[in-house]
Amino acid sequence: MTKIHLTKRPPAKAKKPPGKPPARPPLRHQDKPATRAKTLSVGIADDHTFIREALRSVLSTDDSIRVVGEAENGRKAIEMAVAERPDVILMDIGMPRLNGIEAARQIRQVAPGVRVVLLTAFGNDQYIQQVVDGDIDAYILKDSPASLVTHAIREVAGGKRFFSPVISHRIRKISAAAPNGNGGKPNVKLTSREVEVLQLIAEGAANKQIAGELGISIKTVEKHRQNLMDKLHIHDTASLTRYAISSGVIDNMVQLPLPLA
Repeated sequence: MTKIHLTKRPPAKAKKPPGKPPARPPLRHQDKPATRAKTLSVGIADDHTFIREALRSVLSTDDSIRVVGEAENGRKAIEMAVAERPDVILMDIGMPRLNGIEAARQIRQVAPGVRVVLLTAFGNDQYIQQVVDGDIDAYILKDSPASLVTHAIREVAGGKRFFSPVISHRIRKISAAAPNGNGGKPNVKLTSREVEVLQLIAEGAANKQIAGELGISIKTVEKHRQNLMDKLHIHDTASLTRYAISSGVIDNMVQLPLPLA
């Protein structure tokens, strides 16, 4: 009988599990789709060189903001708005020749696409009353942090209105105290030209100087002066100056005479 010898097969080698595909390296920052915010063009209007330089320095730290011009008074601010067409002008209120509030109103007429953020050192009720009466884009205090200033610029550039918390509080109080919206004061409406003439009178300019500054005749200046006195029931220059200060047309800290040139 033939014997059958069984031989053991060597054990099969265990198959290695299929290896995982190598992990893809994470996307680097430059590989991600670009989502850069629009660069906003900003103008600066302030009668103090130091303040303009400080604001420019602060804004230059933000890559999404580009300063395109500066102005030292409200009239120059209007010229800058027309020439440069910035998205936003950061503008002081108390400036010679033309205050920031009236400049903002005129900018709305001649360069309607330019928005204005008004700056002031004090939340004077006279200024705030003009915000209640008018259509002002933004109003912030100069002691606000830089982040609030840039936030206000972006809000206004996006078509919104923005006020410092203190200003918003005062606006609500003034509006609540006077249902007719005029703070309980006589509702005297001055034209833009009358406001310009009133400010120049309060700054000590003579009729000839005012005529040269505004490009009008001396007789027209005299007519505007008389209209102001009739509307306000005021009969002398000193009283016109006091009214200009009390109503916020001129800042009592910047009553400077115009140069003779």
